[in-house]
Amino acid sequence: MSETLIEGPLNAVHTELGAAFAPFGGWSMPVKYAGTVGEHTAVREAVGIFDVSHLGKATVAGPGAKDFVNRVLTADLDKIRPGKAQYTLCTNETGGVIDDLIVYYVSDDELFLVPNAANTAAVVAHLRERAPEGITITDQHRDYAVLAVQGPKSAEVLAAVGLPTDMEYMAYEDASLNGTPVRVCRTGYTGEHGYELIPAWGDAETVFRALLPEITVRDGQPAGLGARDTLRTEMGYPLHGHELTVDITPVQARAGWAVGWKKPEFVGRDALQAEKEAGPARRLWGLKATGKGVLRADLPVLGADGARIGSTTSGTFSPTLKTGIALALIDSGAGVEKGTVVTVDVRGRAIECEVTLPPFVEANTK
Repeated sequence: MSETLIEGPLNAVHTELGAAFAPFGGWSMPVKYAGTVGEHTAVREAVGIFDVSHLGKATVAGPGAKDFVNRVLTADLDKIRPGKAQYTLCTNETGGVIDDLIVYYVSDDELFLVPNAANTAAVVAHLRERAPEGITITDQHRDYAVLAVQGPKSAEVLAAVGLPTDMEYMAYEDASLNGTPVRVCRTGYTGEHGYELIPAWGDAETVFRALLPEITVRDGQPAGLGARDTLRTEMGYPLHGHELTVDITPVQARAGWAVGWKKPEFVGRDALQAEKEAGPARRLWGLKATGKGVLRADLPVLGADGARIGSTTSGTFSPTLKTGIALALIDSGAGVEKGTVVTVDVRGRAIECEVTLPPFVEANTK
């Protein structure tokens, strides 16, 4: 029996634009339009627009909502202020990652969360289980859409339609596009200067159609999940289910920067602190192919003696570097460091790779 996929608010528009669709996180998502490499290049050199309305949305509200969330999620909300956003992790008692998400700090009594599509229900349940009386967690998955405008010309696009652009990285403003309310966030998942726009679900088409002409006139184009994946892999950004899972901790994934180590409390703190002090059994590295071959996820990584020392978690062809790249979890005892040469077994073919630390290309998020 085939899976019944959820359609986003713009699927008819994507069909009109010639998109190819594929399932992702239970949703029917546009994977590409004209082609992944061209869409990737447009984002790196000009501007692209992604429909990522499959991302979850939830509100935590009530007296002390900020302090409650700060006692559950990993990052320290005391380090930001209302009007700012923060990347954080929802971990379980053993330090495994239920999800990674963005928290928008509206006020001490209201926070807006954007988790991953497939994990929204789990994050909401995790918070509800721990919520004190007076705190309400509302799943708003299909109340809002999310559009990502990313690339060096993204500010020009927003300015052309009257939306704010002059804000700090990870800040947001509530604005209006021709009378349509839109939350404009200086966030993204591409490594480029960009914005994520959050309109109401029913307003997504209005906003998308206003933006698209301003994008295409600047040599940009709509981009699908294929380009989103190649862009984020070049930056070494984690994808939940690959680099972060309930079995892969932030310490192993080099995501300790998203953990408020000085906070007295968050779920999984003791387990993560112990792992940090002892040193993780495996660590995330980048791999750059030195020869021909495309790297994929779940491939064996072999050391100099041919013994398996790890596995790839993500892999792709880098349109920017014109070579295969991957992220991989490698045993700490294997002795690899930046510059070490390993091989990846691609269905019996050994591809030599240089070990490196992501990002593979320079970020331009500021």
